[in-house]
Amino acid sequence: MYRKVDEQAIEFLKEVFAADDVLLDPEMMEKYSHDEVPGLRAEPEAVVRATNAEQVSKLMEFANEQMIPVTPRGAGYGLSGGAVPAHGGIVLSLERMNRILEIDKKNLMVTVEPGVITEKIHQAVEAEGLFYPPDPASLDSCTIGGNVAECAGGPRAVKYGVTKDYVCGLEVVLPSGEIVHTGGKLVKDVTGYDLRGLMVGSEGTLGIVTKIILRLIPLPKVTIDLLVAFNEFQSAADTVSAIIERQILPTALEFMGQDCLRACEAYLKKELPFREAEALLLIKLDGNRKEDVEAMAEVIGEVCLEHEAIDVLMADNRPDQDRLWEARRAIIDALKMRSPVNHMEDVVVPRGRIGEFLAEMKKLEEEYQYPIVCFGHSGDGNVHVNVLKEDRPEDVWLKTVPQISGRIFDIALSLGGQITGEHGVGLTRKNSLEKAVGPVALRLIRDIKHVFDPNNILNPGKILP
Repeated sequence: MYRKVDEQAIEFLKEVFAADDVLLDPEMMEKYSHDEVPGLRAEPEAVVRATNAEQVSKLMEFANEQMIPVTPRGAGYGLSGGAVPAHGGIVLSLERMNRILEIDKKNLMVTVEPGVITEKIHQAVEAEGLFYPPDPASLDSCTIGGNVAECAGGPRAVKYGVTKDYVCGLEVVLPSGEIVHTGGKLVKDVTGYDLRGLMVGSEGTLGIVTKIILRLIPLPKVTIDLLVAFNEFQSAADTVSAIIERQILPTALEFMGQDCLRACEAYLKKELPFREAEALLLIKLDGNRKEDVEAMAEVIGEVCLEHEAIDVLMADNRPDQDRLWEARRAIIDALKMRSPVNHMEDVVVPRGRIGEFLAEMKKLEEEYQYPIVCFGHSGDGNVHVNVLKEDRPEDVWLKTVPQISGRIFDIALSLGGQITGEHGVGLTRKNSLEKAVGPVALRLIRDIKHVFDPNNILNPGKILP
């Protein structure tokens, strides 16, 4: 179906891109063959690094005519195989399109290129007293283009929402090479179908984002963090529901278990607070008046103690807050150290049913005799479920993991949830898409893909089974 990258194609790439932005050496292309999914990789035939939308447009027009697959890529920190070149072809890296073009204080907007590291956006706008809330775990290394492609979330989603809630305008190169602009520096816009919203979370399968306009809000002046320990997971889950019922919306509301804490201690080589607790909640509050935030913290502390919390630690300055969040930020690396091969799912359930979901995970762990370690965003119901291989035989692992994943999905769906909250479908979850959305919705998704990309040359093999 697809053509190989031959000498004609290579000559074309060298005409459009700078010499050092066309990579053909297998050793130099190696890092573009995978993302952060352990063991998942595919070799590209060529890699190009774009510096402007015109280059992207010329590449897509050529690839579409020649039937050469193109896989767009940000920093490669995805967790669904979305940037893996499943059909070879050309990997289009946007890492060099990394400029913050404008911070517009009059309209509370920032315009950026897709290769900007998300943390750099945070730093730049906060220096102006402004705030871009979405904060994925890899914000110090992931790019905003990847965030838009996956509709990234993060701990602050419980109060502030996710990437789609802040994207106001996009410049997009279509698979045909045409450039389309949708949205702009607008708070309201209902002109036609929401193409901007369709692009956010489309995982690079409908178009390639080359410019992004993001909405900003004023930077909160006061933050307070709480670390709360419990002897039982159910008490922690009940506390989350009770906090929401009190109509208090924390900035972040995270959970982790003792197995996470012990892994983090081994990774950080230090003893952490509440190491004997069965479950921990990490709660962040923010606002503009110190007395208001302190009052919220006091009420939350009371709710926690009413639900049998062992203790509540409070931090209202940056060094103490960093210490409280140290373990949460280290979890993924800590689990990789414990088991270099592991499998992560990121299901989402109604936040009031997290306790039921975690109880089912314990049963699954006992049934399959694999460690299943859960942590995540209790404030929005997004649970990261990690199945650890450790020293178990490879053949048994490869046979068992799909079974466990299927059961995890079934349990989430039975509780009114979904198979992915923020990591995307990509390569790793596409065979469960019909189970998750049903045959009618799947048909509509296929039809949308065909309208945008009739030759199926843009990131083929992703999302659709």
